[in-house]
Amino acid sequence: QVQLVESGGGTVQAGGSLRLSCEASTKSFSLNVMAWYRQAPGKQREWVALALSGGVSTYADSVKGRFTISRDNAKNTVYLQMNSLKPEDTGVYYCAADTVFRGKYNYWGQGTQVTVSS
Repeated sequence: QVQLVESGGGTVQAGGSLRLSCEASTKSFSLNVMAWYRQAPGKQREWVALALSGGVSTYADSVKGRFTISRDNAKNTVYLQMNSLKPEDTGVYYCAADTVFRGKYNYWGQGTQVTVSS
């Protein structure tokens, strides 16, 4: 069973930065699709960014230009650099991963809290 462990969450003032990390427990096969989702209080979980092992990355419009997703394929690790944070970025951030892109994920992390104060 693959486990994803997120780290790097915390509390920051608006305009600040945080860097999230998500490391998979397995290095024996490639998790070709790794993504970040978030869930704000009282709202549904939403997709934030996605990175494929081949280098393609995409972002939700709400974070484009402020967040950067990157990955270390050898370590099955994905990062999310978050700059110019806004209070509406507050939520629990989840890492998701799978071997192929199919619109859903077999593996999810437990989440890390990000709080942006105004």
